[in-house]
Amino acid sequence: MGNGIGYPGCSSNEEHNSLFRSEKMTLCQLFLQSEAAYTVIAELGELGLLQFKDLNPDLSAFQRKFVNEVRQCEEMERILRFLEGEIKKEKIKPVGLEQIPAAPLPKEIRDIQDELGKLEGDLKDVNANRNQLKSNYLELMELQVVLKASEHFLEEISELSELENIAETTFHGASAAGSGIAKREPTAGDIEMGEKSETVPATSFGADGSMRLNFLTGTLPTEKLNGFERMLWFACRGNVYLRYTEIAETFEEPTTGDPIRKSVFCVFFQGDKLKQKVSKICEGFRCNIYTIPKTVEERTRMSQELAQRVGDIHVVLEKTEDHRKRLLVNTSKDVRSLAVKVLKTKAIYHTLNMFNMDVTQKCLIAECWAPVRDLEKVNQAITEGTSKSNSEVPSVLNRLTTNETIPTFNRTNKFTKAFQSIVDAYGIGRYQEVNPAIFTIITFPFIFAIMFGDCAHGVVMSCFALWMVIKEKKFLKNKGSNEIWNMIFGGRYIILLMGLFSIYTGFIYNDFFSKSVNLFGSSWRVTKYYPDASHHGNSTDLANTTLVGNNTTFENITDLSNTTGHGSDHPYYINGHLYIDLHHVPAFTHLQSYNRTGTVYPIGVDPIWMIASNKITFINSYKMKMSIAVGIIQMLFGLILSFLNHCYFRSWKSIFCEFIPEMIFILSIFGYMLLLIVLKWLTVFNITSCAPSILVGFINMFLFSYPAEIPDCNPQFVLFNDLATMKMVQTILVGAAGICIPWLLIVKPVVIGIQRCFSNKNGAAPLNEDDNAALHGNGHHPAGVEAQMSQTDEEDVGTEEHGMGEVIVHQCIHTIEYCLGCVSNTASYLRLWALSLAHAQLSEVLWNMVLKTGLTMNSGFTGAAMLSITFAPFACLTVAVLLMMEGLSAFLHALRLHWVEFNSKFFYGDGVKFLPFTFKEATAARLTADSD
Repeated sequence: MGNGIGYPGCSSNEEHNSLFRSEKMTLCQLFLQSEAAYTVIAELGELGLLQFKDLNPDLSAFQRKFVNEVRQCEEMERILRFLEGEIKKEKIKPVGLEQIPAAPLPKEIRDIQDELGKLEGDLKDVNANRNQLKSNYLELMELQVVLKASEHFLEEISELSELENIAETTFHGASAAGSGIAKREPTAGDIEMGEKSETVPATSFGADGSMRLNFLTGTLPTEKLNGFERMLWFACRGNVYLRYTEIAETFEEPTTGDPIRKSVFCVFFQGDKLKQKVSKICEGFRCNIYTIPKTVEERTRMSQELAQRVGDIHVVLEKTEDHRKRLLVNTSKDVRSLAVKVLKTKAIYHTLNMFNMDVTQKCLIAECWAPVRDLEKVNQAITEGTSKSNSEVPSVLNRLTTNETIPTFNRTNKFTKAFQSIVDAYGIGRYQEVNPAIFTIITFPFIFAIMFGDCAHGVVMSCFALWMVIKEKKFLKNKGSNEIWNMIFGGRYIILLMGLFSIYTGFIYNDFFSKSVNLFGSSWRVTKYYPDASHHGNSTDLANTTLVGNNTTFENITDLSNTTGHGSDHPYYINGHLYIDLHHVPAFTHLQSYNRTGTVYPIGVDPIWMIASNKITFINSYKMKMSIAVGIIQMLFGLILSFLNHCYFRSWKSIFCEFIPEMIFILSIFGYMLLLIVLKWLTVFNITSCAPSILVGFINMFLFSYPAEIPDCNPQFVLFNDLATMKMVQTILVGAAGICIPWLLIVKPVVIGIQRCFSNKNGAAPLNEDDNAALHGNGHHPAGVEAQMSQTDEEDVGTEEHGMGEVIVHQCIHTIEYCLGCVSNTASYLRLWALSLAHAQLSEVLWNMVLKTGLTMNSGFTGAAMLSITFAPFACLTVAVLLMMEGLSAFLHALRLHWVEFNSKFFYGDGVKFLPFTFKEATAARLTADSD
């Protein structure tokens, strides 16, 4: 039937779209000449329609034929990672690919390898030169700073020495005068650590200005300075003089480029032993030690030489950086193209390693799964690949018959891919069983919308999804690695449908930011109403609408659909709010309870219910029954799909032993419940209290307890005119449901046991007539389907590995699971009612507590300002809570209902996914990583 979805009947030879059932697959054998193998696999990789089998499962990766070629590709990938890392460090953006390059020919691979090796060598040489220049430049810069700081330190030492000489002269003079103060030698306690040290021996400098103290000057990281100071103190017992200062400039590590904060220090000491200790401590802390001249003239001359050298190295370093940047810019133009080529080459050799060599070592033999409808495309790709290799011997593709498990391939597009992903997340379908994805396209957003029904929220969600759909080409081109965004963008069509369905259910609920919209006018009318006793004589003309409050007179109120424009003085407003009860009727109005116009609201809920005091009661009852009805319909539809599966695979035992009793069971109980719900909606009772409770009725149905008839009620029951008919029908339904339980439990094991008896007598399990026709007679199944159907028959008959005990236990589990599952699954659909109620109430609370504050302010500047202030939190909370949190909650619950309640009725989900050899996904992932 072309590309359309064929009629899903029982004919197993019908042409169908792969979204309803998986593609028909076949196992093929491919013979490739050695010189043509590479180019043929390259063409098949571009096509992406073959899944190759590994014919060498016992060989390790190092024992395969093309292991050397794979290693070469891995080496080229290492070089590319190195080049990309250097390009990223320089913040150079690689040039994008306008077109994905094809896999290189074998003769081009060597050229690519040589090109990458040359680029790596050149870049490493430039990096080594640059790092050496940076290291030299850093040392000279440090030396300049150290020289300047040392000059300052030595000047301080000189000043302190002069002051001490003056103090010593004064001290001697005072001693000669007989002051009685004895001369005290300096102790270790006089030598303080750090910048505040002031005690220096008077013999620090000679008469000619030369120093008598030894000193070491250098730099070390600032974070190590505290430990360095403490180590000097304890190791030298305080017999050293340390001065230090932090360098204002931040240096850069030559190899890594990380910033480093350093400090200059100068250690003064006397003696060779202290010199050795200080040197070892500096070496342990990896300090950079610099030799500083002792005289001022030498230090001045050294400073001038350093300035000249720093300038020269800076010029050379700038030229080196420019050369390196030009090299990286040129490399960035081809790096993505080379990366894609290497990736494809590696994938080709990995695939070739899965093939076998024939005895002549001139031909490669491969086995692969292929869609039947695409065999012509595969043959064309093989022919094109063979011609590119200039091989004179053509490659051959043959179809095989096998009993292996067939992979499942569901062809998708950008719209259906997300829905198929939802199904695949639950499990991969068996080969050619009904695919739930085609139904999920409609049921999933609809189930979501039942819980999320609000027109305004649906419009916001639809606009967001529509924006992603319109900009999808831009987003696909600039696709990043943000998993959350990629997940949201991948489900843009799901979000779009969820938003559109939410708009529809919002119209049904008549909810727009929790407010009802009176589009068609209410169908409820109220005439004059005087609840106090003095006006009883005037109440014969009244409707059954009562108001909250007593002894209140209301006149000439005839239209509840038009209350706009009235303030708190409106007669139906009590304390500023309008309260109407549409169910409870005063005694004097009696049977004139529903005074409507004779028509119902055209679509959805009448807006009058928004101001009714019994709004929650009515909406709860409506949504609860609707949830149960939707659940029962979806489960029945799942059972119908299981019948299509059994029919397609000619599994007649499953139809008779499972489908029929399962359908009778669910229709006898829950189908009857669905019928009562619909008929109760369509039935008008003369008195509200006459409407029977469906829940109580079902309890009485299984207890065989029936209520007495209620006088003055018309009708007495929803479906029946008298009690006797209801008793008879409900007894038959309960009996039918009871019979289905042993039917499910016993019949199939008995049938399997009988077949095994025939198997033992005849030496082989005979196939029944229908199964034999399905396997051989009709001849319309492609190669491989027989294996799938044989597997089904073996599960039914029970092989030696699965004895009768296991068959009985399996059937018991299935029976219990189904019977209890019908009850639990039906109750599980009540989550639709619960989440819908929660969403509506949250929306109403948000409106009343936030936005209503601004809307009820007096007109003018104050009201406009207040509305502007309240709208911002209202919008933020609406998006964050109602759209994101509530939306995610509704999404997860809809997911669970499809996985557990719907799919479990017909979908096994234990198949094997078809994973074709293709360059597309790997190339897309590689380019996405590059874009980050």
